[in-house]
Amino acid sequence: MAYATQDDIITLYSEDALYVADRDGDGVVEADAVARALTSASGEIDSYIGVRYGLPLVVAEGDAASELLKQFCVDIAIYRLALARDVLSEEHRRRYEDTIKHLDKIAKGTASLNLPGPVDPDTGEVTQTSPRPIVAGGPAREFTREKMRGL
Repeated sequence: MAYATQDDIITLYSEDALYVADRDGDGVVEADAVARALTSASGEIDSYIGVRYGLPLVVAEGDAASELLKQFCVDIAIYRLALARDVLSEEHRRRYEDTIKHLDKIAKGTASLNLPGPVDPDTGEVTQTSPRPIVAGGPAREFTREKMRGL
């Protein structure tokens, strides 16, 4: 499921932004191409946030996370559509690169989606959750101070 719709593109950037989805130049937006681009963009977003958050990510409409994901999805989709139609502008590229930088920060744990946690059935309050930590491990160290003592 895509994080954004064609209407979200119009809301964020106006209908003029959809010129990148006019594949045959007849002035009509190809809705299927937009839907595919938004689905692909959502998959790209998931590849970053899946490191920290469980997927599929369910966000309520109107949440800060929902709005952020919608913006990311739109920027990536417009970039992909512009690239496919060979009308890529510097603004498209900048928006895409900024989005990827932010998604990378989320994946590394230096930024967050600020998702509300699950509702506690006893109190009815939402508990705040943090992203899943990245855990790294390995075998025990071969050369420790204790083993190297006296050498």
